[in-house]
Amino acid sequence: MLKFSRSKIFAILFVVLAGFWFAAPNAITESTLDDMPDWFPRDTIVLGLDLQGGSYMLLEVDVPAVIDERLVSLEDDVRRVLRQNNIRYTGLTTIQDTLDQTRIVDGENTIVQVTQNGTVYFSVSNEEDRERAFDFVEDLAQPITSNLIVVAAQTLDVIDEGDGRISLTYTDQGLNQIRTNAVDQSLEIVRKRIDELGTKEPTVQRQGDTRILVQVPGANIDTDIFSKTAKLAFHDVDTTASFEDIERGRVSSRSMILTEDPDTPDDPSDDRKVVLFKRPIVGGEHLTDAQPGVDQQTNLPVVNLTFDITGSRLFCEHTKRNVGKQFAIVLDDNVLSAPVIRDVICGGRAQISGSFTIDSATELSALLRAGALPAPLNVLEERSVGPEMGADSVAAGKIAAIIGFVAVMIYIVLSYGWFGIAANVALVINMILIGGALSLLQGTLTLPGIAGIVLTVGMAVDANVLVFERIREEVRLGKPPLSAVGTGYSQALSTILDANITTLIAAIILFQYGTGPVRGFAVTLAIGIITSVFSAVTLTRFMLSLWLRSRRPQAIKI
Repeated sequence: MLKFSRSKIFAILFVVLAGFWFAAPNAITESTLDDMPDWFPRDTIVLGLDLQGGSYMLLEVDVPAVIDERLVSLEDDVRRVLRQNNIRYTGLTTIQDTLDQTRIVDGENTIVQVTQNGTVYFSVSNEEDRERAFDFVEDLAQPITSNLIVVAAQTLDVIDEGDGRISLTYTDQGLNQIRTNAVDQSLEIVRKRIDELGTKEPTVQRQGDTRILVQVPGANIDTDIFSKTAKLAFHDVDTTASFEDIERGRVSSRSMILTEDPDTPDDPSDDRKVVLFKRPIVGGEHLTDAQPGVDQQTNLPVVNLTFDITGSRLFCEHTKRNVGKQFAIVLDDNVLSAPVIRDVICGGRAQISGSFTIDSATELSALLRAGALPAPLNVLEERSVGPEMGADSVAAGKIAAIIGFVAVMIYIVLSYGWFGIAANVALVINMILIGGALSLLQGTLTLPGIAGIVLTVGMAVDANVLVFERIREEVRLGKPPLSAVGTGYSQALSTILDANITTLIAAIILFQYGTGPVRGFAVTLAIGIITSVFSAVTLTRFMLSLWLRSRRPQAIKI
């Protein structure tokens, strides 16, 4: 247990020096840090909202936009069901119920018309077909589920209006489900966009029916990350529409007119307007990963996409059937490009190009990884907030932590002599390693995070006490110093690992299912467990090994 190879010694020194290196910016003033060379690290520990304040933003989910989208999808589903069952129909259309509402548009209050609800109508003249049609579209009205329990309420009202006319309207329960799902999904995506690694400890919570409260420690929130819904889809190009149809806006109800990215001159004709079928080939919900890259042929920035199994199959099957035809890559109702399918595209990978810079490709990749927002977000309020804890409370907490830390160090020295000094040196290095890790990960330090650090310091001391008490027992049995220390570490190691591994598992569970400060506590606890085991078991043992082998004492006092 006391023999260290050169590779182990190098690894120990590397970890310690790396901890000092990444923790160093925290000990330097901002002005001095600005004057340091470019190669010097600049990331410091970010203080949490409760310690230094931060940014506050109130967002509102544009639920009417979700209802609009659902009505378009419902109309498309009705068309598909009727055609699949060979039912002749006429007059398939959607009539929306609109309401004048004050909303924030481009930062100003504006009166706009928004969709409250709507009704999909169609007519079937043949009575037998009408009964079949009624049964088929009624299947679209699935019962609402809540926590895997089926509720009696239906999402749609299907009504026979007479004279061969059938209507479908979302029920109040269905609209409430749409609203709830949209806000819940937006909550999670906003959290991912702000904090992809889970170390910033933002507060993201629901406020009212359609609003989301966001608080982020430190710097101001970049509102650009909310300006894009990042809704990506691949659509077929409708080549049946003529130039005159496009100019007049007269296209099939199954199609839509979108504008191609003006900075991407793939096809400058038709004023860059493209007619696409509304139903996508593959939607963004089938994305599993998005990474920035560079096209090997053009040397321009691109975004590389990876689809799940379903998306891979759909994309592969579609390209097999449509070689030589055109399709479009659409992001937030804007056509990025409309290339021609030259060959079958299988394997679950695709690439989107456009007027990307490296920064914009990286930003878009991050947005796509976080997921598409179900609806646009309107910024209702944005301001800075002060720390939740007063300066006096923070100062008192610092003093208490310092006093406790010093008292523990004094107790260890009085109890174990030179062994206690070695443990204290390792304890200080442990704190530096924690600071370096938090700086490297850009973790946010809050009061719960400080509690996690204090807990790991106690565990590090506890590990040293277990080892030293075991060494005492070996010394009392008359074993020589090297043998006593080696046996002490080997006998106590399993107990130390058991205690720390179980705590680490608890930290992982807290990180997985917790949010905000709970995650922050889990992050600092997990980092502290790893560094405390390293400092208590490896670093202290290394220092004691050097002392014993250089001094070779005949007896030790502990």
